[in-house]
Amino acid sequence: MPKASVAADRIATTWLGRVRREGPLYQAILAALAEAIRDGELQPGDRLPPQRTVAEQLSVDLTTVTRAYAAARDRGLVEGTVGRGTYVRAHRQEEEGGAVDLSMNLPPPPLGLSLGRLLHDTSAALLQRTDAATLMAYHPGAGALGQRIAGAQWLAPHVGEVAPDRILVAPGAQAALAAVLGSIARPGDAIVAEALTYPGFRSLAAQLGLNLLPCPADEEGPRPEALERLCRTARPAAVYLVPTMQNPTATTMGVSRRADVARICAAAGVWIVEDDPYSRLRADPSPALAALAPEWTFHVGTLAKCLTPGLRIAYVAAPPAKAARLVDTLRATALMTAPLMAAVATTWIREGTADALLAAVRAEAIARRALAAEAAPSAIGAPESPHVWLPLPAGASADRLRRAAQDRGLSLITSQAFAISPDAPNGVRISLGAAARRSALEAALRRLGDLI
Repeated sequence: MPKASVAADRIATTWLGRVRREGPLYQAILAALAEAIRDGELQPGDRLPPQRTVAEQLSVDLTTVTRAYAAARDRGLVEGTVGRGTYVRAHRQEEEGGAVDLSMNLPPPPLGLSLGRLLHDTSAALLQRTDAATLMAYHPGAGALGQRIAGAQWLAPHVGEVAPDRILVAPGAQAALAAVLGSIARPGDAIVAEALTYPGFRSLAAQLGLNLLPCPADEEGPRPEALERLCRTARPAAVYLVPTMQNPTATTMGVSRRADVARICAAAGVWIVEDDPYSRLRADPSPALAALAPEWTFHVGTLAKCLTPGLRIAYVAAPPAKAARLVDTLRATALMTAPLMAAVATTWIREGTADALLAAVRAEAIARRALAAEAAPSAIGAPESPHVWLPLPAGASADRLRRAAQDRGLSLITSQAFAISPDAPNGVRISLGAAARRSALEAALRRLGDLI
């Protein structure tokens, strides 16, 4: 047996020395296991020894160990399936009365699917058919042809057919946005955005020395007349937009508004940076701005917000005249996407796993959004939205609500984190995906509803 396996087996069984033969033996085994997890001797993901091994080492009946393992599963200490073994379960704060995070925008756990099992099976299949050295080597900065084709396939439902040579593969949306801005803007240039906008974009603009100009907006996003005036008078380098389930306000542009925005920017010769992490969560997404003005739009679609954040893959559909330049900028800023993650994403898209996972995430998002509607009826957000926006009166203190929620174990994020204008709308964003269990989210939303 390899040395690594021997060490793993030794670590997995040392906790048996904690078993105190007092009272029912299955409870003693359960207590020893819980103690080892609490003390950190057993870490999340550690594999426990087979039940027969435990029975032999402790000289107890197999049914005693079976009962102890079942009780550990019921308490949420371990998890496992037939054929794979039993593992220490990842610690979840909200299951033990800790804080529930309503501030981090994550896709909810996929309903009825095991993300870990999908990742395990796909990685194993990739390693069986691909040399590991190849997966660990340097790869083309903007993605191999097969990866670009997969990216075009993923974007097709809302962007339409895009030639693979216009698709770039990036290590996440933030890297993609940095490359896009680096290719079209210089320090001191103006970028138009909504008064409340994605904090990551705010930070990126500050790093690049760009000036953000707020555009008045309504329930569908930037007002056409205001956008047209800004494009004419300020002559910005670009307009930055999140047209579907905008972050943080959760508003979505209608088709007519999208057509107006595309027409205005094209007529003014202003680039559109379309940050679109959420369109695929909609069963029937509206046409992207990139589909309406492909010559003027950089479309960024990430897998992090609709599948899983750990899959740091974003696809950029670039205007035909800018694709080659963007390849060079992306290589200079991010070098390449992690080959193993890119291979997993490509495989999932090709084989339909990504669509199945997306449907499961969408189903859970819909269920959670319905819970938010009950707790906060005034909150804004589409039925599939992983976050909602709770508007507050102009005189109300969003920070006071945040602090009150924090005292009750709830983490919120206020408009201050998103504002690029002192008169930006007042409110809080409520994220629905971070809680590991729907029941924990439901209890948290009830507590928040009481505060509201």
